[in-house]
Amino acid sequence: MKYNELNISKHKSPKRVGRGIAAGGGKTAGRGTKGQNARTGGGVRPGFEGGQTPLTQRLPKLRGFTSHRAKVENVYTGQLEQFAGKTADNAALAAAGLVSTPYSRVKLVSNGELTKKVTVKLQAASASAIDAVKKAGGSFEAVAQVGRPQTAKPKSEKRKK
Repeated sequence: MKYNELNISKHKSPKRVGRGIAAGGGKTAGRGTKGQNARTGGGVRPGFEGGQTPLTQRLPKLRGFTSHRAKVENVYTGQLEQFAGKTADNAALAAAGLVSTPYSRVKLVSNGELTKKVTVKLQAASASAIDAVKKAGGSFEAVAQVGRPQTAKPKSEKRKK
């Protein structure tokens, strides 16, 4: 018989314990002798330490939660007047000082009048802001967030002893 001709099933059937000495799993059925884990329904919940105060309760708790996700920065339609006839994208908005960095996510929000034609290329915009840009003769295009350029890390010198 060859290895690839073996007639085996994928799942092994569980061992039947507690069916007498001859069956191989009789008497204590592999549970040892007496004690909490030998009983039916025995055992303890996760984290239980035999009555001692569990580790999760002994450790101090920290308040609050800090999200490390970068906030989305808002730009208003009224601020786009200075980009008349130009393209307003992350780099242009950062150069004008309207956003902190060209690598952040920027959303265009409707607030203020837009009378000049502007081509807007940002990550998001409200429906009313898109309408205001199109009404002024401009266009809106949703683009992906600009990634930070990868910098080559200097090779670390081996420590000398």
